[in-house]
Amino acid sequence: MKRFATGLLLLATVIFLVSRWWEVNDGPAWIGYVRATAEAGMVGALADWFAVTALFRRPLGLPIPHTAIIPTKKDMIGDSLGDFVGENFLSEDVVRDKLARVQVSQRVGAWIGQEANASRITAELATAARGVVTVLRDEDVQEVIEQILVPKLLERPIGPPLGTVLEGVLADGSHLRLVDLVCDRAYDWVTANHDMVLRVVHERAPSWSPRFVDDLIADRVYLEVQNFAWNVKTDPEHPLRKAVDRFLVEFATDLQRDPETIERAERIKFQIIGHPDVQKFIGQAWSTVKVMILDAAADPSSALRNRVRDGFIALGTRLSNDTELRDKVDGWLADAAGYVVRHYRAEITTLITDTVERWDAEETSRKVELQVGRDLQFIRINGTVVGALAGLVIYTVGQLAFGS
Repeated sequence: MKRFATGLLLLATVIFLVSRWWEVNDGPAWIGYVRATAEAGMVGALADWFAVTALFRRPLGLPIPHTAIIPTKKDMIGDSLGDFVGENFLSEDVVRDKLARVQVSQRVGAWIGQEANASRITAELATAARGVVTVLRDEDVQEVIEQILVPKLLERPIGPPLGTVLEGVLADGSHLRLVDLVCDRAYDWVTANHDMVLRVVHERAPSWSPRFVDDLIADRVYLEVQNFAWNVKTDPEHPLRKAVDRFLVEFATDLQRDPETIERAERIKFQIIGHPDVQKFIGQAWSTVKVMILDAAADPSSALRNRVRDGFIALGTRLSNDTELRDKVDGWLADAAGYVVRHYRAEITTLITDTVERWDAEETSRKVELQVGRDLQFIRINGTVVGALAGLVIYTVGQLAFGS
């Protein structure tokens, strides 16, 4: 493009010289129009060559003021670019509006709701988890557990939070399955231990009591216990079940508010944590957890990875279908982005200004010229053509107005 633009300048120069020579040597009248056109084209080409060159270097190496603009004004351009980006792209209103139009949560939900994408995310998380777990030293993690987590657990009362958890479990009825299991096992145990009931009755019966009487009493006791266990097992409204519920509710309340119960819970906590077997378990906990994490992360069909994948799919489905949830997530994202641009906009734009400041002036000028130079050469070409046409028009108007 440079050669083409320079070639037009040389062509205009040759035409000007030839036409001027012909004009002074009694050439035809129309040669003046050619000479004026070529002359104006030369002027336009030279003017635009100077303008384009002055952006990147000093024309002909001359120290002309306001030339070599990019090398000399590089830092100022970087500052202006940073301010421009900060004011027009990193303003809170612009960021919030862009996030609202993009609908991030809906797009993310639609993407992670697909099983292939959820599996991909799970695989990436598994790889990251393996890397983190492998890098961590066992002794460092165990030291954190023993010196930070365990003391924190000891210094905080366990009763109130345990009572709150128990209260929540009782409120939604989650404990009923456990009660059903205990009742089932109790009935099964009674049914399977008829001989034990006989033995106990025989051991506790007076020595003078006849054996058949002991057997009758033992059978009766066994049947009563079995019937009682069966009634507890099959009747959800059995008084014993109600009593268990009342006890658990009162116990949950006492754990939160009764000082004596809270103190007893604390003593039990210290006894459990201070037990040698528990201390040994705490010391080996990380090694066990580490092996579990590595095994689960390495196995694509592990229950942990399947649950994580299913969790992502469920989240994606909810984001796609639940408008209220999407609005909440979009609101959180907008608030987070707004906070970032409010408090860290200067630091973000500094990345631009500092980067430009570190650039070499001559290298920067060369890179910019390579990027936009082709378009700038069109300015030289247009200057030659437009200048030539303008010269032709001016000469023609002059001839029409003042010609003989």
